[in-house]
Amino acid sequence: MTLLIYDCDGVLVDSELLACEALAELMTTLGRPTTPAECVAAFVGRSRADVLMRAGQMLGRPIPDDIGTQAGERLLARFRRELKPVPGAAAAVAALPYPRCVASSSVPERLALSLELTGLAPLFGRHVYSATQVANGKPAPDLFLFAARSVGEDSARAIVIEDSVLGIAAARAAGMRAIGFAGASHATSDLSKQLQAAGADTIVTAMAELPAAIQSLVRHTRT
Repeated sequence: MTLLIYDCDGVLVDSELLACEALAELMTTLGRPTTPAECVAAFVGRSRADVLMRAGQMLGRPIPDDIGTQAGERLLARFRRELKPVPGAAAAVAALPYPRCVASSSVPERLALSLELTGLAPLFGRHVYSATQVANGKPAPDLFLFAARSVGEDSARAIVIEDSVLGIAAARAAGMRAIGFAGASHATSDLSKQLQAAGADTIVTAMAELPAAIQSLVRHTRT
C-alpha cells in the first residue's frame, strides 16, 4: 500500500519563516548581519546539527553551545505564541486513506511541540521520525528509508511531501516519488521551479490540491 511521508516544517506547520527570522537575529547578534531570506536559502531542510555547523562556517567560528541552546528555547517559546498549521493541512491529511508518517529534520522535542500546538499530532500518533535517529540528514535518503521501515511499508511505494530542495533530493535518493509543496509563508516566487528541478514529480501550492495530486500519482503507479 502507498505510504505518505510528510515533512513537518513548511509542509504541516508554518514554521520555517519563524525559525529563519530567529536564526537571522542570532547570526546578526553574533556579528554576521543576516536576513531571514538568506537563512531560508541557506538552511531550510537541514538538520539542527547541519544548521549549526553551517552557521558557524558563515560566522567563522562555532556558535557557543549555551547561546545555541538559549536561541532554541526562545524559538520554542515563540512557537507557543505564534505557530500555526499550514492552512488546510489537517483536512488534506485526513482525506487520504493511506498509511502516513512524519519525517523531519527537526529534533524530536520541536517536532512533538509543533504537532501538538497545531492539533496535528493525533493524525500521526507514534509515527513521527527525526533526523536525529539516522546517521545522515537530508539530502541523504536515510531518514525516509528509516521512516518506511519503521512504519513497515515498502519504501518503493512511498510518496514524500516536501517543501525543500534537500528534501526532494532525499526522496529521490531513497527511490521514492515526491510532491513539492510551495504553499507556506516562506515560499519564494521561484520555489516551485526549484523543487521541480530537484526532481519533484509534481508541485502543489495549497494543501487543498494535495489529495488529488497524490491520487494521480497512485493511479499512475498502478497503470
